Amino acid sequence: MFGDFLKTLLQPAPQPLKDSDARRAMAALLVRVARSDGVYAPEEAQRIEKLLMTRYELGPFEASALRAEAEQLESEAPDTVRFTRALKEAVPYEERIHVIEGLWSVVLADGVRDQDEDALLRLVANLLGVKDQDSALARQRVEASL
Repeated sequence: MFGDFLKTLLQPAPQPLKDSDARRAMAALLVRVARSDGVYAPEEAQRIEKLLMTRYELGPFEASALRAEAEQLESEAPDTVRFTRALKEAVPYEERIHVIEGLWSVVLADGVRDQDEDALLRLVANLLGVKDQDSALARQRVEASL
């Protein structure tokens, strides 16, 4: 189902992603972060859907379908490095900071800040080319909004 998309991610120098593929990659990255602590809480799934609805102006049905697709894609997909590389090339820096905010909101959705999630977020921020300070400020903004 995702063969062409996964082939795109596996290329040594992937082409910039189409909008629909960037959505898939973003949604799958959100799922990967949510699953990183071994517990994929309903609050995290709901937060992912809310983020997808807001970011891509989707209705609840479309966001739920994209999240379900992302869950399957995430389980079949290559390493996190390839997701982030594709997103880094497809998304300007300021938008990548918003991506980090979204990821932090998923991590904090279940009320538990896990070491595995923290470690993955640090890695993802670095791979996306987002400075540590910008990632920390993004986390603080999300914490303040909760």
